[in-house]
Amino acid sequence: MKLLFLHSDFIEFEAKKAALRNVPALTEEEKSGRVEDVLAVFYSVEKGDEKAIDDVVKVATGHVQDVAGQVKATKVCLYPYAHLSNTLAAPAKAQLAGEKFKASVVAAGFETNTAPFGYYKSFHIQVKGHPLAELSRSIEADDAKAAAAASEAGEDGRESEALKKEAGLKSHWYVLTPEGELTPADDFNFAKYPELDAFQKHERFGTRAAGQEPPHVTMMRKMELVDYEPGSDAGNFRWYPKGSLVKRLLETRVSDMVAQSGGMRVETPIMYDYEHPALSKYLNRFPARQYVLKSEDKEFFLRFAACFGQYLIMHDATMSYRHLPLRLYELTHYSFRREQSGELSGLRRLRSFTMPDMHTVVADMDQAKEEFLRQFKTSMQWMQDVEVPYEAGVRFVRSFFDENRDFAVGLAKELGRPILIEMWDDRFFYFVMKFEFNAVDTQGKAAALSTVQIDVENCERFGIDYVGEDGEKKAPYLLHTSLSGSIDRNVYAILEQQARKRDRGDKPSLPFWLAPTQVRLMPVNDAFRDTCYQMAEQLTAAGVRCDIDDRDQGVGRKIRDAEKEWVPISVVFGEKEAAAGTLPVRMRDGDDAELTIDALIALAKERQGDRPHAALPLPAKLSMRPIFRG
Repeated sequence: MKLLFLHSDFIEFEAKKAALRNVPALTEEEKSGRVEDVLAVFYSVEKGDEKAIDDVVKVATGHVQDVAGQVKATKVCLYPYAHLSNTLAAPAKAQLAGEKFKASVVAAGFETNTAPFGYYKSFHIQVKGHPLAELSRSIEADDAKAAAAASEAGEDGRESEALKKEAGLKSHWYVLTPEGELTPADDFNFAKYPELDAFQKHERFGTRAAGQEPPHVTMMRKMELVDYEPGSDAGNFRWYPKGSLVKRLLETRVSDMVAQSGGMRVETPIMYDYEHPALSKYLNRFPARQYVLKSEDKEFFLRFAACFGQYLIMHDATMSYRHLPLRLYELTHYSFRREQSGELSGLRRLRSFTMPDMHTVVADMDQAKEEFLRQFKTSMQWMQDVEVPYEAGVRFVRSFFDENRDFAVGLAKELGRPILIEMWDDRFFYFVMKFEFNAVDTQGKAAALSTVQIDVENCERFGIDYVGEDGEKKAPYLLHTSLSGSIDRNVYAILEQQARKRDRGDKPSLPFWLAPTQVRLMPVNDAFRDTCYQMAEQLTAAGVRCDIDDRDQGVGRKIRDAEKEWVPISVVFGEKEAAAGTLPVRMRDGDDAELTIDALIALAKERQGDRPHAALPLPAKLSMRPIFRG
């Protein structure tokens, strides 16, 4: 089912004539209507809904309650609107679903009006002009069935208590400046901080649901980086050679940064026992939906983070105060969260993803804050490496903020600009504070990348302790850290940033160290290919990813193709260049130059810096490369 919510000053409608056969005749009263100060709900019943009408209606009613609660609406007008979908249910099934939908919304306590089903209608509507006035939702029948099964299961259902609490979370929003001023977000002047304004609007009023396809999807497919995998569940992707290279370089970089910070790398299973006493309790404290599988007569869940395995390792370890902070790290190539289908959107939100995950055992809150700040700074370095602008959001339990206000101000000072603060009156989850560095995309949606949380309850839950200076066992605190956030989401953030550059009239590009091809040599004809091969060998030996456009194409076509692939440095080589002994280096950023081969190598090394290097992901000769995109 597709839903469009319009919080309106009024909606009025009038049925003109029947659009379907055998629809019931209408009384004069039923033909038209007008409702004021109303939440208008336009809906389409889809083919897939036919197998689970009751479940879909139940979820749809929940969305009505959610949105009506946010906009404080007490009146609802249900308007059947076929144009929201191109896979409509059979008319009889759609009409039945509409009747059930009305009954369910009425039972939820709303004054409810309905526009006639199966008729051509005219309507007038005046939508209110606030950030929540226009919202959409998409419901998949399979998700609705799963939610209904979880609900019927009661306390044994698979929806965690944290998910339920997250849905009803009440937040207070502020902006904290480096000078220590804490201002309610509604009163803060965002004129100088448009990106922070976009971020706070998404966090406060936005939705995870995907609208139109974001531009990074077109980019990632056109550049043969990554694509949807139709043979798998939604939210799972195939990575082509160039995309796999980008992904591996990001993985290597963050793993190196963790190692330099003292992280010890481990590997843990991807599935865990649902009935494990400590794990089952933790599931109810983490807001994520799980994949479930059966082995013999037992149920297991696929991990959505590396927490479980690292907790169990820490439980079995013998730790002294001398070992702290103690950091365990895993690069989880396969973490799984069964996100709702309407939230899936390219690489922004997936069901299978790669997550660099570190957990740090600390002795006390002072050590926790010291380590938190250190990891905050390291995360700033990560964001600099991927060249993605970002905004900081920090979430606090109010009592913890009040006790640690100077610490919070120190984060804003470190960042050098205001940060968004979300405040909770009570502690809903296992942490008392966390930060997230968020990228804002072309559609105004924010996605968290780097993050650190201070966990105050899981060491006790999992029996993790250390021996203090007095020889007694003590309960530590725990930091959950991903210096980068999901690797997949970093690719999304990079591409969305480049889409914004393109929209401003600038050339999009990848950070040099991530470019699949860093230097491309383009011989003008066959006579200069061998020389280009020799130069390519020199560049490759020096650690530069270099390829050769040896195809039987004109120079203009070769240059255009290099532009389309965002190659940062390209060189056309012919008789003039062979005689001159220097190379006409075309820089994608426009800073062209005449360089010797040695100077070109030095330039590439300077741009590479200390980031990890990997070999060219495809044959060096373009004539030998297949085409991967469909």
